Amino acid sequence: MSQQRIEVSLAGQKITLATSTEHEPLLRAACALVDEQIQLAINGGNRSIERASMMAAIKIAGDLIALQTSANSKPGNIDSEEMIRLQHEIHALENQVDALMQNLSLPGSPRPIVP
Repeated sequence: MSQQRIEVSLAGQKITLATSTEHEPLLRAACALVDEQIQLAINGGNRSIERASMMAAIKIAGDLIALQTSANSKPGNIDSEEMIRLQHEIHALENQVDALMQNLSLPGSPRPIVP
């Protein structure tokens, strides 16, 4: 993995960073997000770049924590062991339904289903 240097702008200041070619797009996107948040903090009344940078960092960290908390509390977020257990349970229920369907005989319905 070869390293390269890229130049980005944060709060109007040029900064040189080292990164790999494969990580460059992510690093540039991260810098753009940070720069945007710093500019919002400055426009919101923070006059020092240091304070605006801290406010931007807190905002981004809060967004990340909220996203992680949201992802962990979603009903669809289950671990692999639970997924395997549920798949086995579904398979057992399918077998039970198949067995019941083979023996089902309601008035006016065809005789048992034979696969």
